[in-house]
Amino acid sequence: MEEFMRQGFKYLNRFMLLVWRLGLGGWLNAWPAVGGRIMVITHTGRKSGLRRRTPVNYVVIDGDIYCTAGFGRISDWYRNVRAQPEVEVWLPDGWWAGTAVDVSDAANRLPLLRQVLIASGFAAYAAGLNPRHMADADLEAATSTYRLIKIERLVACTGPGGPGELAWVWPALVMMGLPWLLWRRRKG
Repeated sequence: MEEFMRQGFKYLNRFMLLVWRLGLGGWLNAWPAVGGRIMVITHTGRKSGLRRRTPVNYVVIDGDIYCTAGFGRISDWYRNVRAQPEVEVWLPDGWWAGTAVDVSDAANRLPLLRQVLIASGFAAYAAGLNPRHMADADLEAATSTYRLIKIERLVACTGPGGPGELAWVWPALVMMGLPWLLWRRRKG
């Protein structure tokens, strides 16, 4: 079942990344109680050295960003940020460069992880978790393999290659489609 979920999330992640690139990332976060809070983390492949992008659920606490690798140490993006902790994150309020640190062994891991899971909307429930009502011991047992990542924002980013890099598609489609609609209206 876990492998089925991993494959399902891979396809969903491709869609979410496209939505962010089209400049609609804020829409993914419009109803966080259902869809969750979703950001894109840009990381460097530990083997390839290529830039990779992965949508993940997150929460901001005291200015720091927390996210979790729900599939644990086998998550490619988690292994990449462990090897190369310099990352970029696309949030609804901006694009940031930062440093990712594994805080899975921190004393306050469970309350932080609970907040990330609450902020994940349907994803926690899809994994069989109810973070709002589970007892600490049950949540700890169910998430023992989860990795908790803290991302410290360092500097705001600007320029090409960020969220909305494909936002030009919308005006182009409108400009191409408008004449066609006008032609159809005259014809009909």
